[in-house]
Amino acid sequence: MSGASLPSRIGPYLVERLLGAGGMGEVYLAYSVAGEPVAVKVIRPDRTDPHTRARFEREATIARTISGTGRVARFIEADPFAEQPWLAMDYVPGRPLSDVVKDQGPLSTPLVASLGALLAEGLAAVHAAGLVHRDLKAQNVVLGDFGPVIIDFGLGAFVGASKGSLTQAGVVIGTVRCMPPEQALGELDVTQAADVYGLGTVLLYAATGHYPYDGARWEAVAAQVVNAEIGPDLSGLPDALTPVVSAMLAHKAEDRPSLEEVTRQCADLMRLLGTSPARARRALIQETTPKDHPTMVLPQPDSPMLDRLDSLERLLREESASPAPSAPAPPSHVESGSDASDTPAERDVEKGVENSPPLVRKPEPGSGDAAEPTPRRGRPPASQRVADELRKRYAMGPALAWSKR
Repeated sequence: MSGASLPSRIGPYLVERLLGAGGMGEVYLAYSVAGEPVAVKVIRPDRTDPHTRARFEREATIARTISGTGRVARFIEADPFAEQPWLAMDYVPGRPLSDVVKDQGPLSTPLVASLGALLAEGLAAVHAAGLVHRDLKAQNVVLGDFGPVIIDFGLGAFVGASKGSLTQAGVVIGTVRCMPPEQALGELDVTQAADVYGLGTVLLYAATGHYPYDGARWEAVAAQVVNAEIGPDLSGLPDALTPVVSAMLAHKAEDRPSLEEVTRQCADLMRLLGTSPARARRALIQETTPKDHPTMVLPQPDSPMLDRLDSLERLLREESASPAPSAPAPPSHVESGSDASDTPAERDVEKGVENSPPLVRKPEPGSGDAAEPTPRRGRPPASQRVADELRKRYAMGPALAWSKR
């Protein structure tokens, strides 16, 4: 898919426009049957191999367990076995932190401390579910009327938090400027400390406008990340923030603070600077969410966009009146085979590294890389049965309609 060929519908959702694109897929603003805005992510056609579908299925399954925070975009539903797998989550109106810093410059110290405390609390809820985000960066933090919200749990976002991980040995998923050394080395058992490091890169960017490491190509950046002798670039970081951010960017995972410690340290810093966490949060919202910004506003009742959606709805309703060919059956098991990383392409540093081999392989005892789990045949997995039920429900074709008033 691309912006030139905007899909009319993804699953049961009517698509309005493209929100963004990355190495693994695209994200669209769409509407539910009731007219609720959602963000729907689809996987690129060249990424729909069995391993990718399996990772996507895992993400969709365990994303439902996250609760207890408003700092993480809520998971709604997904179909990992669609021709192009998709994932629907809450649409979060606002601007990415990366855009805010580019447009307005680095945030003040109290606002960075507020950002750190709020995001650390949100990540704690993700970790409480036994999950690891693995791709924290300024582009994945949206600033809106509620404050910062973590979005875009892409492929691999929840992978590696348990022994049932489906990540293959020697695969790097994430954005190289923001990933910790252990992730850049391709370790499978990435811990919650990886997110502490990622959050540290977000706070450094918010305070200075740059990341801890930089280079012309991702390989050059990765070489610095994995080298314990090369410290992160903390130039421009206010002295008050240096202790907490530098600790979060420690080379060794065990040397990084917990998220609870980050929250407490940021809250203490806000008080030391003469404000309270509640006041700092309000100031963060006021200074980062201009009300006249186009991304903050959904279509108005007389918007031409709603007329377009009405036209699309009518076309889809007419199509649903005709018998549709049956959808192909989803695979009954995950076949072992080569991942997309077998023939990696060089990627621009800004786009990050997804499904690319690690720059440095850590020596492993024994015979080598861990073997792929043996797929079980027989009764279809529960996720497949759920997908079949969803397809039947979608095939019923409830009309997507908006009344003109």
